[in-house]
Amino acid sequence: MPSNYANHVLVASPSPVVRQRVLESLRSPSRRFEQASGGAEALVHLESGYWQVLFLDRHLPDLDAEELSHTVSQRFPGIEVVLLEPEVNSEITDEPSAIEGQGDLLQNMQPLLPQNKSEDKRLFVAKSILESPLPGMIGNSRVMQPVYRLARLLAPRNTTVMITGPTGSGKEVVARAIHSLSPRSRRTFAVVNCAAIPETLLEAELFGYARGAFTGAMQPYAGRIHAAQGGTLLLDEIGEMPMSLQPKLLRFLEQKELQRLGSAEVVRVDARVISATNAHLLSLVREGKFREDLYYRLCGFPIEIPPLRDRPEDIAPLAMHFLEKCCAPLPAPELCSEALQLLKTQPWAGNIRELQTVIERALILAENQTVIRPEHLLLVDSSYHSSR
Repeated sequence: MPSNYANHVLVASPSPVVRQRVLESLRSPSRRFEQASGGAEALVHLESGYWQVLFLDRHLPDLDAEELSHTVSQRFPGIEVVLLEPEVNSEITDEPSAIEGQGDLLQNMQPLLPQNKSEDKRLFVAKSILESPLPGMIGNSRVMQPVYRLARLLAPRNTTVMITGPTGSGKEVVARAIHSLSPRSRRTFAVVNCAAIPETLLEAELFGYARGAFTGAMQPYAGRIHAAQGGTLLLDEIGEMPMSLQPKLLRFLEQKELQRLGSAEVVRVDARVISATNAHLLSLVREGKFREDLYYRLCGFPIEIPPLRDRPEDIAPLAMHFLEKCCAPLPAPELCSEALQLLKTQPWAGNIRELQTVIERALILAENQTVIRPEHLLLVDSSYHSSR
């Protein structure tokens, strides 16, 4: 198990032996543990504190573990639920193949206590929760697993994060996932698109203004940064931040203080800052278009999202997700193998956003058919169109 598996762990099992084995296998000076002997007690703990992972015995004395897992996922979306295998309390065996009904799941599992092979081989957990898809994300390709892992490691901290990647690759989705997995998840997630707001309005939008600060300022406005008090602020397209505002943003990042336009009052704001960009900020720094000190303040920890063309194994689950989303609540049509293969060969300059658009167009062209075929896919790739 990774030593940094999670910092806040709750274990729910009627067996003291099972609880103790989970705790011993993940013991760390920086890790907080709590135990519950049943499902109801586990819910009390979840309501009264912040937890990252819930280890849940399938054999609970009071509640159905599957239903409880679903309830926890709905009520506490930032918590990962790990179901301990049903044979955990049964007779010890050295043959993993003796576990019935697990099938391919065993390929993604490992013993919780690998340091002692003579101990209960039936106690299994997910091989790496850290590398499983983030909330709101689809696909578990190899190139995305470092992204998932870094996001989970950063979530419980206040470190500033810089998310880079091409347009449409899912930078905001990753930022939202970090927020949802953090202790700030019940507070505001505020987004400012630095490229979408005119330079003359961006300062007022970010920092707020007092009444009478300028013509038309009839009422005071707290600003987007203040709106993220206790939560998370995403500065999207940070490379478009005007040079004139960068010193003021730097001061906020360093002091956690801001002054609204037209006001002498200094306001303290506790907001975690995540920035996102498809630009190469170091090039902008060298060109004198972005402050070097601001760059290093924002880039407390970088996460780079790969383009869709580098994760072809994610295209099928993403395409089916978009099909189901567009068709809900009706059943979604299937993607024939030829259409799927065609999708996998595309360059996807627009990344996931482009794939979603292609699927939406295909549904329109397919009308009421139950299968999406190659002729329904209107693709930008000129080589495809020239071959038709």
